[in-house]
Amino acid sequence: MFKKVLIAEDHEHANISVRKTLEDLGIEHRDFRSYCDEALQLLRIGIRQEQPFDLLITDLSFDEDRNNIQKIKGGKELIEAIRAVQPSLKIIVFSLESNIDVVDDLFDDLDIDAYVRKARYDAEDLKRAIDAVFNHKKYRSADLRRNSRTDNSYDFKVVDIEIITLLCKGTPQKNIPACLLEKNIKPAGLSSVEKRLNAMKTALNISTNEQLIAYCKDRRII
Repeated sequence: MFKKVLIAEDHEHANISVRKTLEDLGIEHRDFRSYCDEALQLLRIGIRQEQPFDLLITDLSFDEDRNNIQKIKGGKELIEAIRAVQPSLKIIVFSLESNIDVVDDLFDDLDIDAYVRKARYDAEDLKRAIDAVFNHKKYRSADLRRNSRTDNSYDFKVVDIEIITLLCKGTPQKNIPACLLEKNIKPAGLSSVEKRLNAMKTALNISTNEQLIAYCKDRRII
């Protein structure tokens, strides 16, 4: 299980829920911060001391404090800043946000590992998410999963279309990240490219890249 967890959360009741969940899982090293700037600073200290955090749990929205003005005002900006200094950090978003499009974008654009919605039984939901992420799986609360993903459909993003287009042109998969970076398209890591290809093929019930290219050509996606 995770050894060192950073929690960015400014609401006391949510802090209590997260604290109880981590205690139940036997995670002893738990650092809580109510401000995003402080969370990022603590993460940087961990890296400098060669004792980095294994997991970040963060809310999306933070109340403004006029007595303590922050450079980073929300969870999304915090994740972006953390990705720049510790790209491999596992990240769980724990928030009230229930817009599926917003949640999809967090997975697609920031490559978060799990999304748990604050709700009645969120402690158990959070436990399942932590366990899934520890075992290198993605997780999202059940009420935020798209039913359409089981119906051979997929919401193609700009990065998806570019990846398929590059494959169609004969670009080796290992060279795709560099091509994406040249066009300032993110996420651009090789692992992200592989995850997106796997997600597309799984959603469309397709087994090979060649079939995926053919599917997109037939439907004029590329």
